[in-house]
Amino acid sequence: MLARLLESHEIADKVRHFTFEVPELNELSYLPGQFVSFTENVAGKPVTRAYSTASPPKGNRFELCLNIVEDGHLSPVLFHLQPGDTIPMRGPLGYFTWREPIKDSILVATGTGIAPFRGMLHAYLENGGTREITLVFGVRYESSLLYRAEFESLAARYPNFDFRPTLSRPGEAWKGRRGHVQEHVLDLLGERRDMDVYICGMKAMVDDLRQRLKALGLDRRQIVFEKYD
Repeated sequence: MLARLLESHEIADKVRHFTFEVPELNELSYLPGQFVSFTENVAGKPVTRAYSTASPPKGNRFELCLNIVEDGHLSPVLFHLQPGDTIPMRGPLGYFTWREPIKDSILVATGTGIAPFRGMLHAYLENGGTREITLVFGVRYESSLLYRAEFESLAARYPNFDFRPTLSRPGEAWKGRRGHVQEHVLDLLGERRDMDVYICGMKAMVDDLRQRLKALGLDRRQIVFEKYD
């Protein structure tokens, strides 16, 4: 089937938020956190890439959060799409979704790894979810805190949700958390071993945090992850 671009706009340097629709469907059914895959011919060869949805299901629409990879194969094509343009897609697919029954959880993201959590959080909180959920979001610079206003608004509306942005290269004016997300997650976990931890981001961060959590005694089923290079 085809996805048709409705709108895109820049939300940080080299990062855009996209809204697509699937014209042939009235409802695009998926679980928040799942991904779609796009295929396009690049230099005469078909190229397929997967991208996490950044929205809860809503009619036949879905949203993505993508950064452009200058020497990448498909992201430059997507960044040049204009409203009304279409691209072949499959999905949504994938297993990076809430694990039932949902427990008190820590969500850990770096960069555009925030995308699936945006959809998961909106769906869970706005549908009456009551478990304690903490989002630890790590980026280098304050200007790269994607969807910051949304997460701050959710934290203000829902007392069971805590948003903890973390900068590894903060400016002098930054008063929040500093360093890397791994250390903050371990501090949050403390002595608890009954929480689930969801991790999405670059491979090095995901692998490092998984090893630390396993060393603390968390079962592998408590660690839900998705990583990319």
